[in-house]
Amino acid sequence: MQPHRRAGLLAAGIALLALPAAAQQAVTLPETDVTASPLGASGGSFAPVTTVDGPTLNATGAASLGDALRDQPGISATTFAPGASRPVIRGLDNYRVRIQQDGLAAGDASAFGEDHGVPLDPLSAGRVEVIRGPAALRWGGQAIGGVVNVITDRIATELPQRAVSGRALGQYDTGLNGWGGALGATVSAGGFVLNGDMSGRYTNDYRIPGGRGQANSGVRSDSFGLGLSYIFDQGYIGSSVSQYRSLYGIPGGESAALGTSIDMEQFRWATQGEFRPAGGFISAVNFRLGYTRYSHNEIGLEEHDHAEGDDHGPLARVVHGGFRSQGWDGRVELRHVPVSTPLGELTGAFGLSYEREALRTTGEALEFLPPNSTDRYAAYIFEELALRPGTRLQAAARIEGVRVGGSTAAFPAGYLPTGEEPGTISRSRGFVPVSLSLGVLQDLPRDMQLRLTGQYSQRAPSAAELFSRGSHHASGTFDIGNPNLGMESALSIELGLARRVGAWRFDASSFFSHYNNFIYRGLTGNTCGHEFDSCVAAPGGEFQQTVYGQRDARFYGLELTTELDLYRAGQGVAGISGRYDFVRAEFTGGGNVPRIPPHRLGAGAYWRSPSWNAAVDYIHAFDQNRFGANDTATRGYDSLDARLGYSLPVADGRQITLSVIGRNLLDADMRNAVSFKRNEVLLPGRRVIFQVAASF
Repeated sequence: MQPHRRAGLLAAGIALLALPAAAQQAVTLPETDVTASPLGASGGSFAPVTTVDGPTLNATGAASLGDALRDQPGISATTFAPGASRPVIRGLDNYRVRIQQDGLAAGDASAFGEDHGVPLDPLSAGRVEVIRGPAALRWGGQAIGGVVNVITDRIATELPQRAVSGRALGQYDTGLNGWGGALGATVSAGGFVLNGDMSGRYTNDYRIPGGRGQANSGVRSDSFGLGLSYIFDQGYIGSSVSQYRSLYGIPGGESAALGTSIDMEQFRWATQGEFRPAGGFISAVNFRLGYTRYSHNEIGLEEHDHAEGDDHGPLARVVHGGFRSQGWDGRVELRHVPVSTPLGELTGAFGLSYEREALRTTGEALEFLPPNSTDRYAAYIFEELALRPGTRLQAAARIEGVRVGGSTAAFPAGYLPTGEEPGTISRSRGFVPVSLSLGVLQDLPRDMQLRLTGQYSQRAPSAAELFSRGSHHASGTFDIGNPNLGMESALSIELGLARRVGAWRFDASSFFSHYNNFIYRGLTGNTCGHEFDSCVAAPGGEFQQTVYGQRDARFYGLELTTELDLYRAGQGVAGISGRYDFVRAEFTGGGNVPRIPPHRLGAGAYWRSPSWNAAVDYIHAFDQNRFGANDTATRGYDSLDARLGYSLPVADGRQITLSVIGRNLLDADMRNAVSFKRNEVLLPGRRVIFQVAASF
């Protein structure tokens, strides 16, 4: 695509919304709160942000974070398994999308393999904030594609309105053949606030179109969390502990045949606080510190080769391999008081952060990825200038120090065996990524707001991209890292227009990113067995060989969501909604970046009132015919969802809500173009979810 056509695309996405606005009503679209900037989001966000509240997450019936978010514009998911589906933002995933909980790293192994789940049940989330696009300035290179921040509110930052409050939820899903539930309670007294929550889920093999079950797709999980805070006049301080356990199957291919499952557990401790001095240059100091201990075992039937006539006795379930990790994540941020300048009022914050991750692998996982460690140190600054009422500028800068240590195998050129086993040597790589950004927010008539941002971001390669060296059963690939990878860098520009209040509300974003040395995992066309000496330049092997490499690439696209209230009756409102999103990703020398989501177009209708809520949503996913080398096309699909809820007030703002939710009501065959297993695994067919929720 020529440069002038790209510019036209950016402008066209915004021009679609240049229509007269309807009269303002007391309705708003949600916006970010804590994730995008240390300065907060008062007056609008410079970054494109999606905020999904708890009831919306619960209505998906999803067991994983990716599945709970995958229908949001600009967001898709890996959909590797119901228990392991990681968010994908604008076609970017794994080491470019940072998953975090309450502002601290998730501390899991989900980026190291599509079969590894995020250790969090959506039922335990209060809300999720997603930055759709580069967020490296605050969160580091691992957020060059975006951030997903799950907010549990276990550590209270302010006193609640009631001394005792709580929530309870239960649901049954006909398509997943199982149930889920959550409980939470908050108690406050004398400045202290105690929060507790727990959740559980039990589902069997889900049904696919036609009524058959998707073998080995069940999920069992449970979690609990406890947080204690002390709130005082000038701030707060608190700590929390939580634990998550899950046992889930991996559907498709050999994984289903062997009954492969992941037995996961994570313990998490976090503390955070804020102090607001009564005077001086510093207006607030806040800190966060977290520790995670994570482990999972990959369990399945033994693999035996039997000669003809042998006794084929029952096979035992064994642990094939495992991942163990420990991590620390901490940061301190200081906000300064507003400073008067000739150009306007200047506010800002600067911060320091440190993150360490140590990973150990065992069994067959050791063949895939050797033990490794990553340390990240960073300093960053945000400054915001109010030029005049309605016009704000923001500039930010960040410098990191990254050290990645591990070991690597010396594979021959062509990645085919030469008769000698590749030797293994220890390696340690150091990188100094630098990121810069500049943005402007401009208030416009009719309650609209224009945002324009430009960013330069760098990312150091991850341990898996550097040191992978063998077969990975769950993904069905034989992954080969490249220890000589350099940093990738992205130059990005984003143009957005939003109107968050009134009868007509919308949010539109157009973006373009050019990557130098984009790191990707591409299929070579070779196939392999368990060992490298089995690799051949032909199909038929158990694993598809993939190699990490670097090429220049460009990503561009559009995201649009809109709502229009058409009719009001009493306290109720009826309206229609629409959405469209796409991302195009191509290498500058020709060819497509692998596993990119297709164009998606959707429409819906809704009724909202204090008592009754109803909605119908339709999404058409187009065919994805722009696929990577040695890959295949993915057919599109049509998805129809509906929901109906009734809220019964009890007393003092307490209520019980009964809901019926239908998903994929057309019972369509849905395959996800982003998934490695799209040719083996269908997404769930028609489902009905019965849900009861209570607040007290």
